[in-house]
Amino acid sequence: MKEYLFILKNSPFFSGLTAEEIFAVLKCVDARITIKKKGEYLFRSGESTASMGLVLSGTVLVIQEDLWGRRNIMSRVEAGGLLAEAFAAVPGSVLNVSVEAVEESKILLLDVGRLLLVCPAACTHHNRLVRNLVSVLAGKILLFNDKITHMSKRSTRDKLLSYLSSESLRQGKLSFDIPYDRQQLADYLCVDRAAMSAEISKLQREGMLKTERKHFELLPGCGGNQCF
Repeated sequence: MKEYLFILKNSPFFSGLTAEEIFAVLKCVDARITIKKKGEYLFRSGESTASMGLVLSGTVLVIQEDLWGRRNIMSRVEAGGLLAEAFAAVPGSVLNVSVEAVEESKILLLDVGRLLLVCPAACTHHNRLVRNLVSVLAGKILLFNDKITHMSKRSTRDKLLSYLSSESLRQGKLSFDIPYDRQQLADYLCVDRAAMSAEISKLQREGMLKTERKHFELLPGCGGNQCF
């Protein structure tokens, strides 16, 4: 586990803890590592889990899928990020999302129930962990609120511009990379990929943005008949 100490110390869940405290916590929450290959699922919709996941390496997608295979990407989680913490914190709750590995990924599973009970070892850092978990959950709510904002727009164009504007503000620059490829971005915004690609091409012709693969550069001002 020592090889992942840098990832653990930089995870918001372990914020403020020393290496010794982190290793003590891992024992308290029955930490164990699982490895998922590309395309494999860590959690599936309809299941229950008592453990949350912390990504040690690789990348996973949190998705919703219907019976016809249509998917809605809720978020992308990379090293240091947490998964299923809200479901694990409520015993018996049923997952309404699945977690799929984008590439071979190592995930650390942590028994949240042990964290929410009185620590048998009387850890002095127990309260800090609970505060960190609350902070992580609050951050997830804000991210979900952003997604709702994008999806509430009426057109594919408006959803796309809402997302790109939000990413520009979040990263503090007009030229930036997004975490999704074209299909993943369409799934995240719940739009048709062909329609979205057509809008991206149109926005480039109107001089509102430049893009290459996952890189976008926004060009503020008026393009075509619409100001951006």
